[in-house]
Order: sequence, then C-alpha cells, then structure tokens
Amino acid sequence: MNLISGQFPKEDALDILTRMVHAKISYHEQKIHGSLNEEDIKMRENRIKQLQKDLYDCRREMDQKEGMIRLSAQLELA
Repeated sequence: MNLISGQFPKEDALDILTRMVHAKISYHEQKIHGSLNEEDIKMRENRIKQLQKDLYDCRREMDQKEGMIRLSAQLELA
C-alpha cells in the first residue's frame, strides 16, 4: 500500500511526518495504559523515545533543505 508519495513544501512535509509519528506514539501510549506486562511497557516506552528522536532528526535535516521535500512511505504486509 502506498501511503505517501510526492513532493511537498517543507511545512507540509513536516506536518505530514509529525502527524504520522504522533499517531504511532499515541498507539504505543494506548497500549501502555492497557498493559500490565513490564517488558511490554518498557519496549513501548523505548519505541516512543526512538520515534521522538527520529522526528527531531528529520526536522533538523528538513531545516537544512531548500525547496520541496520528497516523501515516500510504503506499507508492506508480510
């Protein structure tokens, strides 16, 4: 499934990316609130931290680019 494919103004690309990451973070937060398993909670907390770091890194990289930003996101069911 092709989720995103195209070139976007920097502000739009950042908005799309931020919303996608926040959706994943929200998913993990919901799972944490419903879990009693410490290992699962720790794993999800670490995943949230990694997503936040990745978003920060992408923002910094985007800030250095001029013009349009190309985004591509594929979903593969395996």
